[in-house]
Amino acid sequence: MKQCIENPNDVDWVGFWGEKLANKVDKDWDKAAPGFFRRTRKEDYNDALFEKLILDENDTVLDVGCGEGSITVPLARKVKKVIGIDSSPKMLEYLKKRAYENNIENIETILKPIEEITYEDIGDVDVVVCSRSLNGIIPIDEVLQELDKIANKYVFITIFGPENKKIEKDFDKRIGKQTENFPDYNYFFNILFNMGIYANIERFDLNNYREYGSIEEAVDNGKFRLDLYSDDEKEELKKYLSEILTKDEETGKLYNVKDKADWIMVWWKKN
Repeated sequence: MKQCIENPNDVDWVGFWGEKLANKVDKDWDKAAPGFFRRTRKEDYNDALFEKLILDENDTVLDVGCGEGSITVPLARKVKKVIGIDSSPKMLEYLKKRAYENNIENIETILKPIEEITYEDIGDVDVVVCSRSLNGIIPIDEVLQELDKIANKYVFITIFGPENKKIEKDFDKRIGKQTENFPDYNYFFNILFNMGIYANIERFDLNNYREYGSIEEAVDNGKFRLDLYSDDEKEELKKYLSEILTKDEETGKLYNVKDKADWIMVWWKKN
């Protein structure tokens, strides 16, 4: 007999979120940092993100899970100060390198896991930006509570959309491996709703697919969990990509029209 829930607000969305991530294997972000720093992708994510952000030149911004600075540095050009927080020393090393190469001097960095962010450590900022950094976070409700305290004006978060990881899921199905099972964005929205945060939801209209100079570049692009694949599975991945990627005769680049990002922006204005 099915259990009847009289009040939808009684659904334990935080618990469902945690169950989805119960078998998550954390990535070695220090090891991944060099690849993230050197890659340039044909994506319109950054343009879509900055089109939605509400920023003032006098704002202080907290960039949560800042990584190697692909969002942090453009943010720093638009605001008074950016605080970048990340758990990977190597990522922050590359962020500082990117800032130096771009003559950016208004970035402060903090080495700390997202799960350990507190208002007491950060204090007040105008805007919190969490770009592609909260999909695998537990305990998600506690982190969101702290981020809401920290922001004085706005919180902007991007998480996986329903059509993200199409190529990866197809390949994992081919080799009989379970793809990382991240919670859907509706979990996220309902967690916020039950916290009394009534967020806006927007889906980015991204059109650009990814392009690669070679099969090797397509393999080592950060989307596939190579650390979880055996040598035989990596060879199978090369074969798979050789089958599905098409060469653009004008540019010489390899591509697949399904190989593009799908992101949801969740944001709210502080009262």
